[in-house]
Amino acid sequence: MPTRRIPAALALAAAIVLTTTACGGGSASSGSNSSPKTLTYWASNQGTSLENDKQVLEPELRKFEQQTGIKVNLEVIPWSDLLNRILAATASGQGPDVLNIGNTWSASLQATGALLPFDQATFDRIGGKDRFLPATIASAGAAGKDPAAVPLYSMAYGLYYNKKLFQAAGIANPPATWDELVADGKKLTTGSQYGLAIEGGNVSENVHHAFTLGMQHGTGFYDAAGKPQFDSPQAVAAVKQYVDFIATDRIAAPGNAEYAANQSVTDFATGKAAMLMWQAAGANLKSHGMNPDDYGVAPVPVPAGSSGPQATSSMVAGINLAVFKNTKNLDGALSFVKFMTGDDEQKLLNSTYGSLPPVKAAQADPAFATPELKTLAGVLSTGAAPLPQVASESQFETLVGTAVKNLLASAAAGKPVTEAAVKAELSKAQQQMPAN
Repeated sequence: MPTRRIPAALALAAAIVLTTTACGGGSASSGSNSSPKTLTYWASNQGTSLENDKQVLEPELRKFEQQTGIKVNLEVIPWSDLLNRILAATASGQGPDVLNIGNTWSASLQATGALLPFDQATFDRIGGKDRFLPATIASAGAAGKDPAAVPLYSMAYGLYYNKKLFQAAGIANPPATWDELVADGKKLTTGSQYGLAIEGGNVSENVHHAFTLGMQHGTGFYDAAGKPQFDSPQAVAAVKQYVDFIATDRIAAPGNAEYAANQSVTDFATGKAAMLMWQAAGANLKSHGMNPDDYGVAPVPVPAGSSGPQATSSMVAGINLAVFKNTKNLDGALSFVKFMTGDDEQKLLNSTYGSLPPVKAAQADPAFATPELKTLAGVLSTGAAPLPQVASESQFETLVGTAVKNLLASAAAGKPVTEAAVKAELSKAQQQMPAN
């Protein structure tokens, strides 16, 4: 997606484990007001710009004010700054009343103790837990604990393919297995055109694909006790498979190793690449002038004959909505969460942003029955797995995503990327993890 994509946790995320004791109650939220008639809301950048988000959200916030008498002070924060701002708020105990978080950060932020737990009684106040798709709740906090947030916008990865380029290459159907994808990618790689576009300079994209391939190879990068297993044979095989798109398969351009900020989407939209693995790319492709009839969407390939976790084709992507525990307007904050996750708002906001409603009733709306979104909804329901819901997840994103970035850079430079080289890079990432 354009700017909605959940970024890798920034380097400051390493400090997250230090904030656990700094988030006690008692202080008013920074920028919020103790009056029951005001709330402060930090929204993530979901649209084409910060201004676009304000244009989308402000009419809805006025609608909420008309219904409740509560004014919402909105600040839209770019993804490049959002985690830093949240970590500073958790450390100081002063933050907004309500905030958006990348769903992959849920367990890490939950560990700080700064976010309001959504226990059964709290869920009841916003309409009930069973309104949400189970996969999206699974990405809202650590297993066995009350979620630290509720799902707001949901996404999943799909394989986008250019119909005209496939037809010209004599390929009738999108690949369903990795062997088929590599074979098709080689047929589609000719001249300045490549079979697949990837975004190797984007740490977030790297770790998302590494995780999905890891699940297919039999690892979630952590053991059952929550201990990092970044350099296991399964993890090495998964990362090498991804790096080999440039290194040995040569179906992705060497320059893709430096791509970031949606450059791979641009290549796909302009016909420089025939395939793209992306989250809800439709709105972004439209902004580049690509007609929905020109591309198809299928699940990301899986190994031939796979089933269960090894048939995972996407991480559970999306944005969660959290309440800062120190809010002085808890009733108002929960009323706002109920409003934003209500059926009507879910339909309106997700259709505007090109994402999927995590609320089951809203997802049944015809607006989400396009071929693209129907495919992604199927992936989210049956083929997606949440990233590790552990306190160190933010560091995992940064370190493993950076390891993949380094390996792709080596591949682009023509250096051999052996299993030993992959293992060494992943071992270095694991050694940088905090001991606890």
